[in-house]
Amino acid sequence: MESPLDSGNSLSKNLNSTPKRDNLAFGFPIFLLSESIIFVSFFVTYALLRWKNSTWFPPGVSGLDIPRAAINTVILVSSSIVLYFAERAIARHKLVKFRRLWLLTAALGVIFLIGQVIEWRDMPFGLDAGLAGATFYLLTGFHGMHVFTGVVLLLYMYGRSLVPGNYNAGHQGVSAVSLFWHFVDVIWIILFMLLYIW
Repeated sequence: MESPLDSGNSLSKNLNSTPKRDNLAFGFPIFLLSESIIFVSFFVTYALLRWKNSTWFPPGVSGLDIPRAAINTVILVSSSIVLYFAERAIARHKLVKFRRLWLLTAALGVIFLIGQVIEWRDMPFGLDAGLAGATFYLLTGFHGMHVFTGVVLLLYMYGRSLVPGNYNAGHQGVSAVSLFWHFVDVIWIILFMLLYIW
């Protein structure tokens, strides 16, 4: 027969564990929603500025390097696809496969960031080149900061996967980081359309 003390302890454990999962499942989408509002405000501001200024780029510059940006876009979108298969692997308890795919996602994120740094280095104008320079570096820099954060989170979760039995009780952290990474990818696709295609 279970004593009232044991019953209280088990109830306390349930109360302590359940809200923690619920908070992550509820709180992280709210965080991403707030980030979305920031990005949308940037997108709208950029669109209005671009619409009101017929001469957008500095003299001698006709546009941005679309092929290079397209390659970077393919790399980032590919990382989301790889991450999707990593999520499927952890759901099926295939931990080794999960680790490989998860680490590959982080590597693709690093390659994307290197591509951004090279693009910045080779840009024909700087931050001080009027609205085009200010908005380009602000938007790509702010997004790059999110990609860097995503890579750090991916590596952190990879490290947690090396702890024996860490994901036996569930893998909510993996789901949260995956959601963040997919969010960052969607934001980049919108940025690519706004900055490079328009």
